[in-house]
Amino acid sequence: MTAAPAWDALRSEILRKALSIGIAVSIYGVSFGALGSTTGLSIAQTQALSLLMFTGASQFALVSTIASGGTAIAAVAASWLLGTRNAAYSLRMSPVLQVTGARKLLASHLTIDESTAMGLSQDEKLHDGNASKLAFWSTGLSVFVLWNVATFIGAITVKAIGDPKALGLDAAIAAGLFALVWPQIKDKHTLSAAMGGALIALVLTPVLPAGLPVLAAAVVAVVIGWSWSKQVNA
Repeated sequence: MTAAPAWDALRSEILRKALSIGIAVSIYGVSFGALGSTTGLSIAQTQALSLLMFTGASQFALVSTIASGGTAIAAVAASWLLGTRNAAYSLRMSPVLQVTGARKLLASHLTIDESTAMGLSQDEKLHDGNASKLAFWSTGLSVFVLWNVATFIGAITVKAIGDPKALGLDAAIAAGLFALVWPQIKDKHTLSAAMGGALIALVLTPVLPAGLPVLAAAVVAVVIGWSWSKQVNA
């Protein structure tokens, strides 16, 4: 008799958390929309990045590389490296979601830091796994919808006010990327990867063309993370 009320309460809690996460992340979506215009992208191009790429750190890496004068190849490579973690998330979430076909493609697109964290925070056996599934889907959809709405608001707002650099919005690229990355730094290993990448970028910026220091920093961070995971699994 208590199973249904318990599930209803849990479902309401999950949905509230998913919505709150979507709202919180959308703040950075506004920033990204504005910064896309800062780099010279059109509203349609900026919106396409949020719709199709849909991974905040990679999007910020892309526009920051372009803004600093880097080549398109360097920009894509840097954003791709930052997005590789989503592949690991997909492998972890696949047995939890157990989806196929079009739903699997959609699940892959919605597999981001927030949806994965919410999905894995639930007891995977609770209510036959429905708690984990609901947490993943509701969080992924909440962030996707609100991030894209926020991107559009940011893009059209900047177009309306004129040159965003006059208001210092170009400096928000680094701030926005930092804000997205900071919550992922939870121990000395992730801190070492972040600091190592930052140090490499700082050292190489004066001597390499724009965009390459970001790419080098991403490679260093990936190598450090891989080395640590190999030691853990040894």
